[in-house]
Amino acid sequence: MSEEVQQHNPGTDVAAAAPGVSLTPKAIAAVRKMIEKEALGANSGLRIAVVGGGCSGFQYSLNFDDRKDGDTVTELDGVTVFVDEISLPYIAGITLDYVEGLHNAGFRFDNPRATRTCGCGSSFSA
Repeated sequence: MSEEVQQHNPGTDVAAAAPGVSLTPKAIAAVRKMIEKEALGANSGLRIAVVGGGCSGFQYSLNFDDRKDGDTVTELDGVTVFVDEISLPYIAGITLDYVEGLHNAGFRFDNPRATRTCGCGSSFSA
């Protein structure tokens, strides 16, 4: 199984792109803050995955993890992002943003492959 590693150079206002995944500067800043707070090791990174379930068929999954065989690994302004080979086709082209509002704050997914999403924003069908 091959590992793909891509680098993103800091200092641009454009969303950072991983293979099939983009993180906005706000999302990168939020992940960095969480990594510092959790005091994660150098081998840890943000895993973006798709799992079965939710009201629309699939759900997004975000957690901190170590690299596994078959992962696509991308370095985005100092944040390591892992995407497993099964999830990548479902989230190709996705943009992960971090939004703050009066009622809540959190990560928001914009998935052009989703044919239907539900009101919770974390469930979709493709």
